[in-house]
Amino acid sequence: MQSLLPVLGASVETGLIFALLSIGVVITYKILKISDLSLEGTFPLGAFLFAKLATAQMNPYAGMVLAFAGGLLGGLVTYLLYKKLRIEALLAGILTMTMLYSINLKVTGQANVPLMSTPSVFTNFEMVPKIVLLAVVVLVVKLLLDAFLQTERGYLLYVTGDNESLVKALGQNPDRYTMLGLMLSNGIIALSGALMAQYSGFADSAMGATMIVTGLASIIIGDTVLKHHTGLKVTTRAILGAVVYRIIAGLALHLGLDPQSLKLITALIVVVFIAYNNGASNYARLWQRNAKAHGAWRHNNA
Repeated sequence: MQSLLPVLGASVETGLIFALLSIGVVITYKILKISDLSLEGTFPLGAFLFAKLATAQMNPYAGMVLAFAGGLLGGLVTYLLYKKLRIEALLAGILTMTMLYSINLKVTGQANVPLMSTPSVFTNFEMVPKIVLLAVVVLVVKLLLDAFLQTERGYLLYVTGDNESLVKALGQNPDRYTMLGLMLSNGIIALSGALMAQYSGFADSAMGATMIVTGLASIIIGDTVLKHHTGLKVTTRAILGAVVYRIIAGLALHLGLDPQSLKLITALIVVVFIAYNNGASNYARLWQRNAKAHGAWRHNNA
C-alpha cells in the first residue's frame, strides 16, 4: 500500500487549491445567500484562460490575472441574468455555466490542453515546496478578502444578503453589492481553476463538474468541525474545511476505495455532516427547552 505521508501531502495541496474555491463560494452562499452554479463554468474558465497564455509561453502571473478577470466577467453575466433579466438565481447560474462550457472550448480550441511543459508559478519557484506556495496564495487572498469585508462596502455586502431593505434605507442600491459579490466570488473561483491547471498539468472542459459540491462540502465541514470556535472568520473555516474534505477523500482512496466511487463517497460525506449539524441543532434546541422548563419548575417550587 502507498505510504500515507505523500497521500496526506497531496491531499493538503489540492485542499489548498479548493480552499480558494470555497472562499469564493462563501461570498455567494454564506454572505449573499445565493445559490450560484456559475462556478462550475468559471472554475474551468480560469484554467482555460491560463492555458491560453501558458501555451503561448507568456508570464504565468499574467495568466492568473487574466483568469481572475475572466471570472469577474462570468460573475457579471450571472448578475445581469439574475437582476436585470429577473431570472431566478439558480437558473441564472446554470445558464452562465452552460454558456461558459462553449466559451471555454473556444478559448483554446480544444477540450483538453496539456500544460506539463509550460511555465507556471510552481516552475518559477522550483526550490519552494508546492504546499508552501499554495498556502501563501491562499493566505494572501484570505487576508485581502477579510480586509475588504471590514470596509463599508464589505459591511454592505453582508447586509445585502441579510436585509436588502436596510441597504435601501441607508441610501444604497443592494443590486450594486449583489453584482460586486457575484463578480468577486467567481473571480476567486477562476483563480482557483488557474492554480488547479498548473498543479495538475492540464486544463480540461470537465474539470468544473461537481465543484459546487466541493465548495459547499468544504464550508459545511469547516462550520461543523470548528463551530465551537466562534472567533474564527468564515474564510478561515472554509479553508480548513476544504483541507479536511480533501484529506478525507485522500484517505478513502488510500484505504482502497474504488476511484469510480469517489464522487459517491464525497457526496455521502456531505450528507453525514449536514445530518450531524441538523441533529446537533435539534439536540441544542431540546437542551435549551429542557433547561428553561427546569428553571421554571425550580422557580415555582422555590
